[in-house]
Amino acid sequence: MSPPMFLICLSGQRETLQFAAMTASVAAVSGRPVTVFLSMNALAHFLRAPAPAAPAAGPMGELLATRNVPPFAQLFRQAVELGEARILACSMAMDVMGLTEGDLAPHVAGVAGLTGFLADAEAGQLLVF
Repeated sequence: MSPPMFLICLSGQRETLQFAAMTASVAAVSGRPVTVFLSMNALAHFLRAPAPAAPAAGPMGELLATRNVPPFAQLFRQAVELGEARILACSMAMDVMGLTEGDLAPHVAGVAGLTGFLADAEAGQLLVF
């Protein structure tokens, strides 16, 4: 069995969120446990009232918006629904943004601190987006 995968999502840019979502969904549906930790600019895209569309960092991000590519939010939801994936919000970012757990999208499992997340991540592969 493959070791669990831990993703830290910091960027709010479309390309970065798209690739993180692709990574999480492919790993999860392949039977690999995945934990996604949302912080900084990424967190705003995982709220019940989401942020405006994630801005493109370059030409690929602009193409993603015009092609028939499943959006990152859908891929993250599918990772949770179809595989062993869970998504957690950073407690510090939640405090800074003045958010509560009730503000999070339904597919976000809850809130966690960075210390606990990193302790769990020692058991697997850590990727930062």
